[in-house]
Amino acid sequence: MRRTLFLASMVVVLLLPTSALAAIDTTVPELVERGAEFADVEVSVRGELVGDYGFRNDTWVWTQLNGDPYVNAPLREDGSASGGNTGIGIRMPAELAADLDPPGRYRSRGPVLLVVGIWKYHDTERQGESYLEVKSFTVLEPGRPLEQGPNWLVIVGGAVLVGAAALAWRLQPDE
Repeated sequence: MRRTLFLASMVVVLLLPTSALAAIDTTVPELVERGAEFADVEVSVRGELVGDYGFRNDTWVWTQLNGDPYVNAPLREDGSASGGNTGIGIRMPAELAADLDPPGRYRSRGPVLLVVGIWKYHDTERQGESYLEVKSFTVLEPGRPLEQGPNWLVIVGGAVLVGAAALAWRLQPDE
């Protein structure tokens, strides 16, 4: 009996599609650039929730998952400018989103998640929208305010310009 059960289990495992066994690790830029290759495939992608949570019919939440360099090094925390933002739309059941921190904005960082879901490429049921339909996620970093200290280069540069202007005004010849 054990041998039959083992053999039956092995047949089921071997016949399952690869996507049912494990999500394919990818990135937001890969989904944007090569979306058709991931159509209807279960993927795992890391990113920061940004923008707003759009609750629809109390059953679904839409938002954006950014996967650009700013996820790791926000500009307001001395990150460097590394091109534009890269994000994808995500759709998740409202109960999954219930306890999430607010999405990121200019002065706050949204939660950083590892999301598992099905990539919907040009979904005909959603007027051709491409998005990730979330099955589950893990919160890697909670949302938080972004702090930024003074930019001393701007302060010193401004002081030098004010001093130069004052000196130039002072050194004007009398009329």
